[in-house]
Amino acid sequence: MTDYRRGFESLQHEVYEPALPVEGDLPDWLTGTLLRNGPAQFGVGDQAYNHWFDGHAMLHAFRMVDGTVEYRNRFVASKSRQEALRQGEIVRSEFATDPCMSIFGRVMSMFDPQPTDNASINVARLDDAYVALTETPLPVRFDPETLETAGVVAFEDDIDVDTSTAHPHVEPETGRTLSYAASFGRPSEYKILGVPPGEATRKVVARLNVDRPSYMHSFGMTERYVILSEWPLVVNPLDLLLRGKPFIENFEWQPERGTRFRVLRKSDGAEVATCPADPAFGFHHVNAFERGDEVVCDIVTYPDASIIDDLYLDRLRSDAPTPGTGYLHRYRLPLDGGSAPSTLQSEERIELPRIHDGHATSQPYRFVYGVGTHTPGNFTDQLVRMNVETGTVQTWHQDGTYPGEPVFVPRPGGTDEGDGVVLSVVLHPTEERSFLLVLDADSWTERARATVPHAVPFGFHGQFFGAPTRDS
Repeated sequence: MTDYRRGFESLQHEVYEPALPVEGDLPDWLTGTLLRNGPAQFGVGDQAYNHWFDGHAMLHAFRMVDGTVEYRNRFVASKSRQEALRQGEIVRSEFATDPCMSIFGRVMSMFDPQPTDNASINVARLDDAYVALTETPLPVRFDPETLETAGVVAFEDDIDVDTSTAHPHVEPETGRTLSYAASFGRPSEYKILGVPPGEATRKVVARLNVDRPSYMHSFGMTERYVILSEWPLVVNPLDLLLRGKPFIENFEWQPERGTRFRVLRKSDGAEVATCPADPAFGFHHVNAFERGDEVVCDIVTYPDASIIDDLYLDRLRSDAPTPGTGYLHRYRLPLDGGSAPSTLQSEERIELPRIHDGHATSQPYRFVYGVGTHTPGNFTDQLVRMNVETGTVQTWHQDGTYPGEPVFVPRPGGTDEGDGVVLSVVLHPTEERSFLLVLDADSWTERARATVPHAVPFGFHGQFFGAPTRDS
C-alpha cells in the first residue's frame, strides 16, 4: 500500500532519534518542542477497532534547538491499552468500538463502568503537568522528555462528569483553563469547568440541565462568554446504559431540532442567550469574539453528522475515502437571543483549524490554518492559510504527500498575527516515511523539513511548547 491509506496502518515500534536529517534552514529562534498525539495501533489480537478515533494513543515529540531536530515516539500506557495487550483482546469500550461482552458482562458494566483512558486526541499543559487528552474526563500525565506515562491526573475535587472535551481553552488574561464536560442521567447536565493556574481543583463556572444531550467535540470562548454549539446529534441517556452499543452509535441525527447556540457568561454562569440556527454539525470551533451586541463564532461545519460515519476505518481504507474536510462558517449570535445567521467564509475546504493562540484567542483575527483537499475525492492532501476577513487562501501541496494539522509558532518579539512559522507532520507513503515540515507563515513557503525514520499514522492534534521541555 503506497497511498494515503498508509496513514491508517499501525505503527508498533518506538524510537529515539537524537538528530533527524534536516533539509533547508530552520529559524534560529525556533526553540522548543512540538508534541503531537494520535492513534497508532488499530487492533488487538484478532480484533480490529472500528473507527479512526479508537486506536491506541501514541505521542510524538519533535524537539528543536540550534537548528537541530530530535525525535521520539511512545505509546500512552493507558489502562485501556495495558488491559487489551494483557488479555489479547479489546477490553474497554471506545468511541465507536465495543468489546464483545456476555449479557452478564454488560449488566455488570452498568454497576462498574470502566471509561477508556485511551487519551489519543490532544495534549495540553495543566499547571506543571503535561497531559494527553481524550473525551473522557481522564487526562493522562506524561513526562515531556521521555514521553513515559505517569498515570491519570487526580483532580482535588468531587466533580463527577462522564465526558469532557479534548479542546480546553486557556484564558489569555488569567491563565485559567476552561473545559466543557457533560454528565448523563435524569436530568443530564452540561458543565463548564475552570482550573486556575497552579491548582488541581476544578470549579464549576456554568451548568445547564438538558434532556437530550448533544455530542459536542469542542466549544467557543470570548472574553466574557463561552459558547456551546448544540448540534442536532443527540442521545437519550438511558440508551448509553441499555442499548449495548459503542458510545457514538447511541446518538441520533434529528435535524428537525435545528442547532442551538447557548451563550453562557463566565462571571456568574448565567445563560444570556439561546440562538437557534439551521441544522449542521461540527467538530472544531476556530475562534470567537465579541462585537457590539453580538458574538461572532467561527466553526468548521458539515451539513449533517455523516462525517462521523465517514471516519470509520473501513471507509477511510476504501477506494472512496471522505475528504475529511468541511467548510468554515461564521455565525453571528445576537446577545438578545435572536436567531444566528451564518456566512460561508470561503469555498476552500478546511479541517483541524488552528490560529495564533493567545494573540488571536477571543479577539478579531485574520488567519486560520488547516488541512485541506487539493485533489477532489482525495484525503487531506494540502495545507491552507485562510484570511477570514477577505476569504483569500494560500495553499501548500506536494504530490503524493498528506499533511497533518498545522501548528502556528510565533516569532519571539513579533507583533503581526502572521509573523512566525507553521509546523506540520507530513506523510510520504511511497517513501514509507513522514517528515516535519516548517513553513514560513507569511509567505507560505517551505523553510525546512526533518525526516522521521518511519511513517507516522495520521494523528489529530498537537501543541508547541516554547521552553525546551527537558529544562522545564
